[in-house]
Order: sequence, then C-alpha cells, then structure tokens
Amino acid sequence: PRWYPARQSIKLDPKGNSLRDEEILQHLPVGTTATLYFKDLGPQIGWSTVFLIEYTGPLFIYFLFYFRMPFVYGLDERFTSSPHPVVNLACICHSFHYIKRLIETIFVHRFSHGTMPLRNIVKNCFYYWGFSAWLAYYINHPLYTPPSYGRKQINFAVTMFLLCEAGNFSIHVALSDLQRNGSKTRKIPYPTKNPFTWLFFFVSCPNYTYEVGTWISFTIMTQCVPVGLFTLLYFIQMTVWAKDKHCTYLREFKDYPSFRMPIIPFLL
Repeated sequence: PRWYPARQSIKLDPKGNSLRDEEILQHLPVGTTATLYFKDLGPQIGWSTVFLIEYTGPLFIYFLFYFRMPFVYGLDERFTSSPHPVVNLACICHSFHYIKRLIETIFVHRFSHGTMPLRNIVKNCFYYWGFSAWLAYYINHPLYTPPSYGRKQINFAVTMFLLCEAGNFSIHVALSDLQRNGSKTRKIPYPTKNPFTWLFFFVSCPNYTYEVGTWISFTIMTQCVPVGLFTLLYFIQMTVWAKDKHCTYLREFKDYPSFRMPIIPFLL
C-alpha cells in the first residue's frame, strides 16, 4: 500500500522505458508469460503543485530587490525608487511573465504525467528562485545603468516581449486543446487559425521558441549581463527538452512533418 500508483514504475526490460498507465497487458509484445520489473520512484508531488511553488517564488523574491529592502542593498538605499523608468518596466514584465505562468498552470495546462519525484522540487526551486534573485539584484541595484540606446531599445524589447508572451500562451492553449476530455493520447500538434500557432509549420516546440524569445527581449530591455547569462542557460535547457520531444514525435508518428526542427526554424 505504501507504493501508491504514482510512485510505481513497471517495465518489461530493466533498461527500457516505463510502461504507460493506459497500456493493456494483453496488448504488450509478450507471450503467455512475462516478467515485469518494478521500481519505486520515491515520494511524488503533483505537477500543478510543483509549478505553483516554482513560479510563486520568483514573483515575490523579485519584489524584495525592487523595493530595496534594508537587508539587500544596505540602510542607505532602503525603500528608495530607481531613477530609471526601465527598472519599473522590467519589474512589470517580470511579474507579468510569472503571473501568466501561474494562470496557465491553473486553467490551461494538462499534464500527461500527473506527478514528479518530490526531491526534484528542491532543484527546480533553486534554479528559478536563485536566478530570479540574481537578476533582480543587478537590475534594481542603485548603480544600475539604463540601456545604451535608450527609449528606442526599450520600446523594441517591450514589443518583442509582449509578442513572445502572446505566442507562448497561444501555443499552450493549442496543446491543451489536443487533450480535451482528459485524453492522454499523444497527437501531432498543427497550426490553428491563430497566427501565433503558425510556428508549428517550422518547429516541434514553438512554446520553447517563444519562451526563449521572451528572455532575449528581457535581456535587450535591461541590458544586464546576468540576464543574458540566464537566457543562454535557459536556451540550452529548452533546446535539450525540444530535441527530446522532437525525437519522441518522430518515433511515435511515421507521418510526422519531416521539415520541422526542434526549436529554431531551419537551424536547430
């Protein structure tokens, strides 16, 4: 009884992939007898809960630096506002990004895997919370200098940011619609009437493409080196996930569009 279904992994081969919950024993490639391999995956936590914890942290951590709490920059700078409007704009964009993610977690996302190992939440929170603190420290620092090209650079970045956020949201809605009525059957995603989904013509994971675009625009907006380094690491991680998902599509669907790339059209 202590091995509830979510923490069980059942395999036909010790080195193979776990069997999916919806698979039926008599449909598996076995004869009249079969050996099943069991593995305890450890305590599990729901993906919705994971995302809510991951995304709520950066939202509030950023405000500690934005309002210049006394224990961050020192007593001389406590509760003072930045003279640069871009700092206020960066806070609005950062908050909007994570509020959007929280809304998507509650109302949009449908998870094919209901849980993840509880131990992973520490690693994930360290990543999201730690980077948010690192970015916020420099963007809201009393010595922060605004972008070199001023208002033109900021306006371009904000426009790019909003377009990428809209695109990311549109892709998530389109992916969610593929699993209506609780269906867990994997389907090939295709573009819809929404122009933001037309990126499906060229890549398998346009939500990752838009996500990277969001952070590139945030880097341009703030012209901050730590934001650029975070964006680079984020792009590397998104590329790894996109390649894995792209390979899964190719493996499961013989008629999968051959001209699609994982994350960057025509390149990667």
